[in-house]
Amino acid sequence: MTTSDLVLKFRAPDRPGIMAAVAPTLAARGCDIREAEVYGDDDTGGFFLRMALTSPIGRDELAKVVEPVASELALEWELHDLARRTPVLLAVSKFGHCLIDIIHKKEIGQLPIDIVGVVSNHETMRKTAEWHGLAYHHLPMSEGKEAQEARFLSIIGESGAELTVLARYMQILSDSFSEALAGRCINIHHSFLPSFKGAKPYHQAHGRGVKIIGATAHFVTADLDEGPIIEQDVRRVSHRTTADEMVAIGCEIEASVLSRAVRWYAEHRIFQNGNKTVVL
Repeated sequence: MTTSDLVLKFRAPDRPGIMAAVAPTLAARGCDIREAEVYGDDDTGGFFLRMALTSPIGRDELAKVVEPVASELALEWELHDLARRTPVLLAVSKFGHCLIDIIHKKEIGQLPIDIVGVVSNHETMRKTAEWHGLAYHHLPMSEGKEAQEARFLSIIGESGAELTVLARYMQILSDSFSEALAGRCINIHHSFLPSFKGAKPYHQAHGRGVKIIGATAHFVTADLDEGPIIEQDVRRVSHRTTADEMVAIGCEIEASVLSRAVRWYAEHRIFQNGNKTVVL
């Protein structure tokens, strides 16, 4: 018998009986729950669930079964077929470590995504992208931010990208651009912020003798580098660590943190919860 691997995720006002209502509905249609994780937020009164299941019926037919229960329970819900990979558009400037890491992990099957192209304000990473068979869109800032971002949004729409990943794309986005991509754009940056802004942050950190360096992946919002955090990691360093070694360590952390955030998004694990995220 052919089955579909699906993910059901939802949020709702927390109350007793939500799982008791949902699980029998799925079981009655022959669904097998393979993984389930829940979280109840005492601060907001929200209930979050991600459920991986196999189903003898397809995504669209099962959605019709879930809809009446979801409506009765006031669920904000999504049902995804894991056979369908998330279309992702990557954006980069001159530093390619995050871009290359995502491309590599996609190619070896570690990221369930389809890369639909690469956008950049520089030509630096064109050869790398095109060597991997990816469309490369050069959007120089010389045409002005408004026109450049309009072209960027047009490419997102034409490519069918459901997620835009700023893989060290070193441009400050306008409020309107950020709002247009709310919940659909992930950025990576070093975790020194708000300290050591500007050029060569790791060299600045070395000059101050920091002992921990790290990276943060977050959703993009109009508040620069302050969107809901998805993932973070850190590494200890010492007085013996040179500035160039800090840069190398920082690149490793940035790449791994960003790729995890992208994977969790593609696996439908992330919920925005106000200014925070819940990752199940």
